[in-house]
Amino acid sequence: MGYRVAVVGATGNVGREVLNILAERKFPADEVIALASSRSIGRELSFGDKVLKARDLQHFDFSTVDFAILSAGGALSKEWAPRIAAAGAIVIDNSSYWRYHSDVPLIVPEVNGQVLDRWLADPRRTNIIANPNCSTAQLVVALKPLHDLATIKRVVVSTYQSVSGAGKEGADELWNQTKGIFVNDSPSPQKFSKQIAFNVIPHIDEFMEDGYTKEEWKVLAETKKMLDPKIKVTCTAVRVPVFVGHSEAVNIEFEKPISADEAREALREAPGISVLDKREAGGYATPVESVGEDDTYVSRIREDVTVENGLAMWVVSDNLRKGAALNTIQIAEALIEKGFAGRQAA
Repeated sequence: MGYRVAVVGATGNVGREVLNILAERKFPADEVIALASSRSIGRELSFGDKVLKARDLQHFDFSTVDFAILSAGGALSKEWAPRIAAAGAIVIDNSSYWRYHSDVPLIVPEVNGQVLDRWLADPRRTNIIANPNCSTAQLVVALKPLHDLATIKRVVVSTYQSVSGAGKEGADELWNQTKGIFVNDSPSPQKFSKQIAFNVIPHIDEFMEDGYTKEEWKVLAETKKMLDPKIKVTCTAVRVPVFVGHSEAVNIEFEKPISADEAREALREAPGISVLDKREAGGYATPVESVGEDDTYVSRIREDVTVENGLAMWVVSDNLRKGAALNTIQIAEALIEKGFAGRQAA
């Protein structure tokens, strides 16, 4: 007997990718249910060689499913996650709403999957698990093996984030502005604060009182929660005219000596990472190579001689996969591997 999985927000970019990856990985599901708001009921969605029709979230009985993967924004997650969890399903939430609650684990399986052992054994658990921010997910996958090797003191990261991180509206705006510029139309920013075509924008999410944006704060807070609260992190988040794939320039200071060769070897042996690091033209990863791939790519690994025990590197990943959809499914897979039987145990 397999599991039953509900995908909430199935008609969005991430929801569609969740369906694709569930099919690709042959997730052990007897049934996958696509759920959406009332305006999307009946919309057809691909699921492997099948077609699913979106069903109404408002009238669905969540006591019949084992996992509910939510990809429909913070407001919906705030309202629905506790209701779904109370019905007995495990909620894996893609929004930012639950990430910073002390009783909700924030998980990247390659980084802190051991947290799930304690969570499963806790009879008072909330039944809600949070998925990290897309840029944080790929960052901590790359940092984890290096932290284990030499203990990270400080991280400085600049992100180069694709427009798909802003949803379909972001991708549409880049496409329309790019076409418009070639016929001498003036770009009209709507989703973004400035023109995104042929431009970069050092502003993602709202500004906070200290001058950081909320996107930058997420990277700080989530890295500390998942990896080590003692690590100092600073971030500049930048939106770039790329459709899919986030990139990051990462500078790290360690407590212990570490060479570029040692770091390269540790990263090659770590799960979820592909090292592409040749010191020649084209010997590095870019967002184009990351699209459709599960791994996080690490390139340009080199020693930083301006600080003691310093390294610099370049990190690239498909933000719709490891940064969102793939990681939620890997969390569910990890729970199954750890013995979660769902309705089968009832």
